[in-house]
Amino acid sequence: MRTIKINNPEEASAIFRKIGVDPYGIDAMARKTININILLEKQPCKIANIIKQEMLSIGADAAVARGSVACSVPMSDILMMGTVKQILTLAKKIEKQPFGLNLIAREIFEILNNIYQSEYVWKTSRRKITLGRKTMVMGILNVTPDSFSDSGLFYSPQKAIEHGLAMEDEGADIIDIGGESTRPGSRSVGVKIELKRVLPVIEGLAKKIKIPISIDTKKAEVARLAVDFGAEIINDISALNGDKNMAETIRKTRAAAILMHMRGKPKNMQKGSLAYDNLMGEITDYLKHSSKKALNAGVEKDCIVIDPGIGFGKTPEDNYKIIKNLSELKALGMPVLIGTSRKSFIGKITGGKPDDRMEGTAATVVAAIMNGCHIIRVHDVKAMKKVAAVTDAIVHAWQVAQ
Repeated sequence: MRTIKINNPEEASAIFRKIGVDPYGIDAMARKTININILLEKQPCKIANIIKQEMLSIGADAAVARGSVACSVPMSDILMMGTVKQILTLAKKIEKQPFGLNLIAREIFEILNNIYQSEYVWKTSRRKITLGRKTMVMGILNVTPDSFSDSGLFYSPQKAIEHGLAMEDEGADIIDIGGESTRPGSRSVGVKIELKRVLPVIEGLAKKIKIPISIDTKKAEVARLAVDFGAEIINDISALNGDKNMAETIRKTRAAAILMHMRGKPKNMQKGSLAYDNLMGEITDYLKHSSKKALNAGVEKDCIVIDPGIGFGKTPEDNYKIIKNLSELKALGMPVLIGTSRKSFIGKITGGKPDDRMEGTAATVVAAIMNGCHIIRVHDVKAMKKVAAVTDAIVHAWQVAQ
């Protein structure tokens, strides 16, 4: 006799098939094997009481504030706890009820649909990329004189092009080119300077490589011209909040978009209080708002990837919490990118300069992939490609066993 870990309904179905369960039984039981917790924040007491009673009626439960029954508190958070089947049953029971319960039901259905989506098709201006079968590796190519990790090593266009070609040979799936440092304390540069740095490199690489090129910028004009010169992904660390024209630029160019969470700007993001009332909740809400802004501008959902912004307005402890709880972002229904490579929060543990942090970076890459990351943004492509491949084999081990 032993306990068994089941991570998703597909794994449960594989176990049932091995047992020899009737196909109808497999479909009926798979959702019973997965427990899920869904948090609703700041709800009126009557909503809290209804959901509490409905959850109890189906053999599940909900945690609410102590004073919610007597309505001695104005609002309560609600933590719904149950199997996927029980949560679905709740949603069906309340989807036609008043007081906004129908909207809560709709969101529950959406979340459940999102968290178990195993594959995505990410559309760029030039191709479709399948995400979920294996982790994609994005190679970092900083064309700046003041990068935190390489000290301007690839500032020369020729050296930058050579390094991009080398990363493709090492197994990079995407090359991300940036012409403006975003390290803590850095200041923004003008459009002309940024274009002068990145366009020759993008143009030179686009003629020689087969993999997609991403432009790392928060400026719409830079993004537009970069796509004209051969880029097909726009990596915006401001998540459309740095330039009012960025969403429209993404729509018009049909480029893929990466939207990242950041509090403040690079020049001040690590200053003052970095405390969050609810770290993952605030990141999720921010990315949800930015993605809606993109959708409202006409950008297709299949074009969007989200990034929690490791190191951008967070403490070292926050960064580790994000990696540990990364799977919470699955509720948004979009692929996730993470960039931990050589960052200072790793050095807080391991010591050493940025280029001495490969082992620590590898640990964060493994944890991120196991918690649902689809793309890793790294400096050390060759090494991290191997790390990702082995981690993918662990994550998908149930499929290998079929």
